[in-house]
Amino acid sequence: MPVLVASDLDRTLIYSAAALALTMPDARAPRLLCVEVHESRPLSYLTETAGHLLTELGDAAVFVPTTTRTRKQYQRINLPGPPPGYAICANGGHLLVDGVSDPEWHARVTARLADECAPLTEVREHLMNTADPLWVRKHRIAEDLFAYLVVERELLPEDWVKELAVWAENRGWTVSVQGRKVYAVPKPLTKSAAMREVARRTGADLTLAAGDSLLDADLLLAADRGWRPGHGELADAQWTAPAITPLPERGVLAGERILREFLREVRGGA
Repeated sequence: MPVLVASDLDRTLIYSAAALALTMPDARAPRLLCVEVHESRPLSYLTETAGHLLTELGDAAVFVPTTTRTRKQYQRINLPGPPPGYAICANGGHLLVDGVSDPEWHARVTARLADECAPLTEVREHLMNTADPLWVRKHRIAEDLFAYLVVERELLPEDWVKELAVWAENRGWTVSVQGRKVYAVPKPLTKSAAMREVARRTGADLTLAAGDSLLDADLLLAADRGWRPGHGELADAQWTAPAITPLPERGVLAGERILREFLREVRGGA
């Protein structure tokens, strides 16, 4: 039976220059591989070693990139290894099969959102009315499913985030702060539901997952085994669970460690 590996991407497997956390002496820094270019600029990296590990993982398991990115943002990424047959985008709102969104899955998700939580228009209006232009750089709607702000993180008031989280909770939404982005996401929009669907379709009897943010918690809990890096929202909250392994590594070396853990488990399971 195949092993399914569902992993978050940003700040879990791939890293912007600002998130690399290269704290070692320059001469000992790992060689990096660029895996995303946007507007002719290199944007995201993993170590060369991680690139080789990811290629091995793609050959040994059903590797499913799992991201809150929109489909357009995801398709900028060029990961090493065989092209994934499945990918989860928009936090579970789109299930890509050979690069194309499955319309039946998307219809199921949108129907559930309409039944279980406040509409996106209400959330967007609240963000427009309460977020201060002093620290907001962009308002964005992703795939007509959720909203996010691009902010100046050092100016972002913690009290505003806490108040937003309470307001959103009462309307069936959740809030996550990741780097310079503040996400407002409907609670039924989950990576875990899409992962379970891929497991059903592939017949996987073992599921592995990794992630760093609060939006990854449901994915980690739904997997048979999960890992989180030593940075990010989950690490900051010291979040863990019985089948979750917190890793000490931070930055791009955490991505390399996560891939080693995936491969060890896949080979052990096999």
